[in-house]
Amino acid sequence: MKTADRTEHATEPLPAQRSGHRLDLAAAGAGLLLVAVAAVVGTAIENADHTLYVHWPPLLASWYPHIGPGTWAAPVVAVAVIAYGPVLADRLRWRPLLLGCYATALAWVFSLALIDGWGRGIAERLTTKHEYLRVIGRFDDIGAALRGFNDHILIGPPGNWPAHVAGHPPGATLTFVLLDRIGLGGGGWAGVWCIATGASAAVAVLITVRALAGEHLARRAAPFLVLAPVAVWAGTSADGYFTAVAAWSIALLALAATRTVRAPAAAALGAGLLYGLTCYLSYGLVLIALPLLAVLVVGRTARPLPLFVAGALVAPAAFTLAGFEWWEAYRILVERYHQGAGGFRPYSYWVWGNLACTAIAVGPATLAGLRRAGAGAPGALRTLRTGPTAGPQALVLLVSAALLALLAADVSGMSKAETERIWQPFMLWLLPAAALLPAPGRRGWQAAQAAVALAVNHLLWTGW
Repeated sequence: MKTADRTEHATEPLPAQRSGHRLDLAAAGAGLLLVAVAAVVGTAIENADHTLYVHWPPLLASWYPHIGPGTWAAPVVAVAVIAYGPVLADRLRWRPLLLGCYATALAWVFSLALIDGWGRGIAERLTTKHEYLRVIGRFDDIGAALRGFNDHILIGPPGNWPAHVAGHPPGATLTFVLLDRIGLGGGGWAGVWCIATGASAAVAVLITVRALAGEHLARRAAPFLVLAPVAVWAGTSADGYFTAVAAWSIALLALAATRTVRAPAAAALGAGLLYGLTCYLSYGLVLIALPLLAVLVVGRTARPLPLFVAGALVAPAAFTLAGFEWWEAYRILVERYHQGAGGFRPYSYWVWGNLACTAIAVGPATLAGLRRAGAGAPGALRTLRTGPTAGPQALVLLVSAALLALLAADVSGMSKAETERIWQPFMLWLLPAAALLPAPGRRGWQAAQAAVALAVNHLLWTGW
């Protein structure tokens, strides 16, 4: 793979933002204030009418101080990343850096999950009454299960699907059915699958940032990608797996758009195949189309589009021919959503309470980076009209597209609570905004990221 010719544009932060440390701290403080207000107001609402359906607003969690095997491992990983991560990110050759980032992200997610122990932290998470493994036996005849899938979404008829099965297209459940078929059945293997695939999402982001914004920014983003608080939820739900599939779709499209891969046509086709699969893992991930569009805009090309579209049609064609109707399922799901907690949770709280969940999951460094991205957005937009978009401007546009997708999901009202888990595929693309932070103080920001994750996992029992 060739090095993108954009690196020379990425050696400095945005020109107008080489200072601004106080504003960075203010952005992080604003996030903390939002979380505090969401906690106070949410607790009052839940105590008064019990409509939030969470025990520790705004997170789906309960107060439960505890320790476990990961208590000793997670701080070691965090200290190692803070002490050596920036230096290694600068000095390692590119491919060893990618491998190192994957191994570190894997260690971080596993160690956080093991704070709750192997059983409660990993093996039992996907076997609860809401989760996918509860229905493996009902997919002995996959064709019949797909043809009748929509008949079991609503609460009421006999044999309705558990919440997570009903709330996702059947591609999610089929993943675990196929794992079971090849001898990797049970919660332990399912948990390992989600963590092992989910950790690769950090690598996908690094590849994308390098292709669009330059290797320098990708290297600066690396420690923040592997040490993010959102890893708390990546290790306890299938959403980490969904995140990786969506992330690799974006990464492959970036390689195709910038032609920084030996076979750009194959990359474009692969990007489409993964995006089509993404839409059959989670309905809301159709919004990944916004970061994908940003890749083409930054790359100033539509050349990959025909092959991308051809690939993206494969999964819809296969599922439709098998008897599953995506649009009809989504229509029924909206009704199911309002039959359950989604019909009672107040939109007036969650439309901003969701953002407090996001502030916790992305951490203070990302909030500071988003402040810088916001300040640089007007200039980045101007570059779209005046010339090639690269370096920090390209990163700003990519992050902005992900933020726009997240906000669209928020306004839709179909994501009320639990967004610290559900929005992982969008939050992942906010994390590289921290690369815009100046070098002085960067280790302090990384320490703050780790502290948030360790505090959440030790003090709270998270729902997923």
